[in-house]
Amino acid sequence: MPVRTAISTGDAPAAIGPYSQAIRHGDLLWCSGQIPLDPETGELIDGDAAVQARRCLESLAAVALSAGGSLNAALRCTVYLTDLADFAAVNEVYAEFMGDPAPARVCVQVAALPRGANVEIDAVIALV
Repeated sequence: MPVRTAISTGDAPAAIGPYSQAIRHGDLLWCSGQIPLDPETGELIDGDAAVQARRCLESLAAVALSAGGSLNAALRCTVYLTDLADFAAVNEVYAEFMGDPAPARVCVQVAALPRGANVEIDAVIALV
């Protein structure tokens, strides 16, 4: 296997810049951050932070699946929020997607996200 293998699926939004949806290196999948874009239109979805988080996680799950993995094997995630007041609502959705034990995680508030999104989530996933 090459040192780096790009992973891509039409079930998640296409990259909006010079990056891959994910890179596989050995048994690790390094997923780029997903913002809540509709995979078919590439447009930002309507909804609050919980709705947007669900779309982000659905996209990450699709990328993981295309590499033969699952969010249940996530090792670490980063959640970016434009407002930490959305922390609890995003946590409820996030818990639906993560296995037990939950992965290590960082959650930070940022000034802005691409396309005016309220949430972005990335992940490192073990492919076992």
